[in-house]
Amino acid sequence: MIMHLFNRKSKYYLFAFLKHDLKAGITVFFVALPLCLGISLASGAPVYAGLVAGIIGGLVVASISGSHLSVSGPAAGLTAVCAAAIVEMGSIELFFIAVSMAGILQILLGAFKLGGFTHLIPSSVIKGMLAAIGIILISKQIPILIGYDQPDFWTNELFNIITFDHAFQHIDNLYRNLSAGVIITSVFSLLVLMSWKKWVASKLPMIPTSFITVLFGTLLAISFNQIDFLRLDSKQFVSIPENVFVNFKLPSLKGVFDSIAVWKYAIIITVIASLETLLSLEAVDKLDPQNRITPQNRELIAQGTGNFFSGLLGGLPITAVIVRGSANAEAGARTRLSGITHGVWLLLVLLIAIPLVNSIPYCVLAVILIRTGYNLAKPSMIKSVYQQGREQFLPFIVSVIAILFTDLLIGVIIGIVYSLYFIIRHTYRAGFTMREEMEGAHKHYYMELAMNVSFLNKKRIKQTLDAIPPYSVVEINGMDSVYIDHDILEIVQEYKTKARNKHIELILKKIPAVQIIELH
Repeated sequence: MIMHLFNRKSKYYLFAFLKHDLKAGITVFFVALPLCLGISLASGAPVYAGLVAGIIGGLVVASISGSHLSVSGPAAGLTAVCAAAIVEMGSIELFFIAVSMAGILQILLGAFKLGGFTHLIPSSVIKGMLAAIGIILISKQIPILIGYDQPDFWTNELFNIITFDHAFQHIDNLYRNLSAGVIITSVFSLLVLMSWKKWVASKLPMIPTSFITVLFGTLLAISFNQIDFLRLDSKQFVSIPENVFVNFKLPSLKGVFDSIAVWKYAIIITVIASLETLLSLEAVDKLDPQNRITPQNRELIAQGTGNFFSGLLGGLPITAVIVRGSANAEAGARTRLSGITHGVWLLLVLLIAIPLVNSIPYCVLAVILIRTGYNLAKPSMIKSVYQQGREQFLPFIVSVIAILFTDLLIGVIIGIVYSLYFIIRHTYRAGFTMREEMEGAHKHYYMELAMNVSFLNKKRIKQTLDAIPPYSVVEINGMDSVYIDHDILEIVQEYKTKARNKHIELILKKIPAVQIIELH
């Protein structure tokens, strides 16, 4: 019986692989390759680091994950974090250690079944985080798009032109550091990307837009080799060593416990990678024609294992990526074998196809990343949040501004704190309702307590009761309340004496009596 089930399961996976997953894996590979390279570029890490992360995301994460359609790899949402981490720690080795530590933290989150922590972060703050990352991602690609190869683009060139600080001198410097070939390649690659996405992609879903863009941009850049003033410089192409493993060594743990930054970025990577993964899973599960639901805690363990090995092998942080997952679903994938297959193709690229990869211009990858950044900060998404009202839009815009002017972790914390302000304000207002009626010669006041009445309502309830005039009738109704804070019960208990002194008839419905401290 067991052998029969095993054979039947094996036949199903073999049939699904040959009919669906093989071609889906190839499709996802063509989506993932330029993203792996581009995200490395945007992160300030060696280009091969993105490929390592993509390979592990395919071979390791997909093997452990409970998701059949989700595909993991380096994430655009972490580029700003990676770039800042490498600069602050001053060592790529310490950064890789932080990635591995983040993996261990993710494994612990999954093992202790804390996968639902993402539900505690307001959606407006999450959207603000993604929009800010998109803005940062786009802004970082501008120098690459125009072939500017100096590290001071924003400070000594463009920023000074905007502020008119020796503007003409800086315009001349900017002009001398530009590349006509890069600009033309960028413009035409962007046009191809937009045109293919708008008019062709729906008719040929098996051919990824990013692959066509990279192929066109690469061929165009190669054709410029015959024209002197359009020829791209060698440093404007991807550069991966022929044998990336020749100098490989495991990162040393020396200095880890002396560097607070390592722990700081390990925590930041853990939070953001887990957030992006779980949000991507929700979206990809909705695309599954078989309506399978991915177990969140198992996914965190899978992602954590992937990040642990990615850091050890010199790779970027890994998350489940909605772009890869949706491409996988659209290509007709049925099982996780498609994700594993895409990892095998990426591994083959690293082993035997590095010369082909090195012919890709950086500016074409920048075009791909601009599209990714735009998808994270779409004007339509910002407009949608605005239309939801100020209580959604203000935390969103505060999160965006805070992240842009501080860093990701501080910005998200500021956004959460600002969101809590609205929660507290609503709790303060929503503790009760008050209705006033005239019955005969006396005014009747009906106070209906809410389902949950906290200490935050203490001041407002006290002020409302104290304002009721003498010789009235007051009814306080707690029949619909599930929880009434002890502080509120004390106020009601104290009001009994005040009501008696003001000749107020007090009626209490389901308001428990409590003992109060009286000073004699």
